[in-house]
This record gives sequence, C-alpha cells and structure tokens, in this order.
Amino acid sequence: MNSVTHLEINKTFCGTPFDISEGFARVSMDCCSEMAADDRGLVHGGFIFGMADYAAMVAVNDPLVVLGSAETKFLKPVQVGDTVEAVARVQSESGKKRIVAVDVIRGEETVFTGTFTCFVLEKHVLD
Repeated sequence: MNSVTHLEINKTFCGTPFDISEGFARVSMDCCSEMAADDRGLVHGGFIFGMADYAAMVAVNDPLVVLGSAETKFLKPVQVGDTVEAVARVQSESGKKRIVAVDVIRGEETVFTGTFTCFVLEKHVLD
C-alpha cells in the first residue's frame, strides 16, 4: 500500500514510510546534525513529535487528514546519529475522527509515545 497523504513532506525531518497497511504505518528516520539542539547532539523533541505526527497521518492515509490534538510523552533522549522508527496504529474511527496510537522506538527501547486525534475533512483545511 502507498501513502496518499502529506506527499510534499520533507522526509529528512519527518521520516520515510516503509510499511503501510490499512490503519497502520511504520516510518523510519535517521537523526541528522540539523536536528541538534545543543553541542552534545541532543535531538530537539519537535523532530520526534513531527515524525510521530507524520506516522499518524500515514496510518490514516487520507489526503485530507489533519491533526486535531495530541497527548504525548518523551521517555528517553535521542541523539544525532540515532535511527528511530515510529509505529502508528489507528485505534478507533468515529465519523471524521480517528484516534491513532504512536510509539517511537530506537532499537528495542521506546523513546516517545502518544495518542493523536486526527480528522479527515471533506475539503482541504486551507479552503
């Protein structure tokens, strides 16, 4: 299955989908030096959040999906040079609303977890 959403996204900063099925997506990202928040190579959490958000969008996989809200937890730091993977699963669907659970992992450890509330709109949010 191919992604049909967020087709213009910068994959360097949001990751690359590599496993997509109905209500499911996995996205991989190599953390590069441009993501560093300090001279020790700590990756800014916004990049991890952005990757998780993107994985949620791909799990929903509709061209008109948008994020409404998110409850998240940063569990461990990520460093430049790390490869992380976001695993997103649609947990429920009700009308336009989709609840998506996302875990970001590095190797065997979870570094971020979140629940994303997404909405599939009838027209583009900018229209």
